[in-house]
Amino acid sequence: MTDPVWSQEFCVASAEELQRAAESLGSRLAAGDLLILTGELGAGKTTFTQGLGRGLGVREGIISPTFVLVRNHPSLTGGPGLVHVDAYRLESDAEIDDLDLETTLEDSVTVVEWGAGRVEHLADSWLHLTLVRPVLSSAAEPSAVPEEDDDDESRQVRIDAYGPRWAKLQPEALV
Repeated sequence: MTDPVWSQEFCVASAEELQRAAESLGSRLAAGDLLILTGELGAGKTTFTQGLGRGLGVREGIISPTFVLVRNHPSLTGGPGLVHVDAYRLESDAEIDDLDLETTLEDSVTVVEWGAGRVEHLADSWLHLTLVRPVLSSAAEPSAVPEEDDDDESRQVRIDAYGPRWAKLQPEALV
């Protein structure tokens, strides 16, 4: 993998604030954009995607695609739709390829949870977002992991931008 063309880090105080930041980013995305989300279980990947969907103007009801792998959310505003993917249970590149994401990539914004190191080949430019909830990083027991929609937990967000599309934009213009 190449080095990012830029990186940005910020902290949000709650799930609501995370969604507002994602909504702001979503309003600036275009068809063909690829976002890769990384973070532990409960870090806020789906919460982030919900805000992103609002910014894109897609149909509501964004939930984790863990068991169906891919959920399509059409635009309500004439803009790009949202393709939301969960690659957590996929074990090989062949399983990623079987999702046939190339067919929707040009017309949609594609968000892949757990996709780092597995889907970058789909586009020449992408954003890699890493979400960290400090309480998760220090939780010793899996039962100590809070629910993802715990509204009063802070999160650290890091955005690494790759490729020519993102080289043209300054990070402060995104969120």
